[in-house]
Amino acid sequence: MENNTSIETGRAIGEALFLALLLKLFVFDFMITEGQSMVPAIKPGSVLVVNKLAYGLRFPWSEVYLVWWAVPKQGDVVVFYTPYREIAVKRYAGLAENHAFLALGDNRRQSYDSRAYGPIPLNNILGKVLLL
Repeated sequence: MENNTSIETGRAIGEALFLALLLKLFVFDFMITEGQSMVPAIKPGSVLVVNKLAYGLRFPWSEVYLVWWAVPKQGDVVVFYTPYREIAVKRYAGLAENHAFLALGDNRRQSYDSRAYGPIPLNNILGKVLLL
């Protein structure tokens, strides 16, 4: 009887870990911020919850969305890859040409953003920051 309980417990733990992995890969992620570019809205060391399904569906290893169901609204705080493949958190400032957007930090004096590296392809967006 104890052996069956151990197997069931192990299976339940395995299923929970698998579900947690799927949620992290496709639905939500957590990030800890660095830098001053989004002060005062986001302070360095803040833990952010990122909704990866806010704008569409993309596989974590893919560089393009499979399907889009929304475009960010001006003022949304988004997580994205910069042109240098660094992960950044900035405010969505609007669409530019060729399916690209402008990203601006709230702390404009200390923000390395689209003013320095130009428009960002929409497919570089990883998700929308929740709970600011």
